[in-house]
Amino acid sequence: MVKPIMKDVFFLGQKSEPATKADLQVGKDLQDTLQANRAGCVGMAANMIGVKKRVIIVNMGFVDVVMFNPVLLSKDTPYETEEGCLSLTGVRKTTRYENIEVEYYDMNWKKQRQKLSGWTAQICQHELDHLEGILI
Repeated sequence: MVKPIMKDVFFLGQKSEPATKADLQVGKDLQDTLQANRAGCVGMAANMIGVKKRVIIVNMGFVDVVMFNPVLLSKDTPYETEEGCLSLTGVRKTTRYENIEVEYYDMNWKKQRQKLSGWTAQICQHELDHLEGILI
C-alpha cells in the first residue's frame, strides 16, 4: 500500500527498532511507496512512511531491494557529496564511502551479504542513516 511520506523531524530523528518476520508488510509498503515516488526518490527507510522499524529499500538499477535489519560491515574510500531527501526540504553536505558491504535479511527472511559501490552504496548509506535517526 502506498503510504504518505513522513515529514516530522522529531519522529525521523529517533532510532528505529529491529524488524521481525511480522514486519514483511512494511517491506511491501516500501516497495509500493517507492514506486509511487519513483520520479524523485531512489530509496526509503521505514520511518519515512511512519514505521520505526529497521527496514529500508534501495534501488539497484533494474530492481529495488528490501533489507530487513541491515548492518554495515565495512566501508572504504570516503568522499564528500550533497544529498536530498523526500522527507526533508533542500540538500545537505555529507561524507559517504565509495565501497561498502552490508548484511541483511531479504523478503524471504534469508540472510544476505552484498558489496555495493558508487551510487547504490550512497543510497544505502543514506537509508542506513535514517535507521539511526540521522537526518541528511
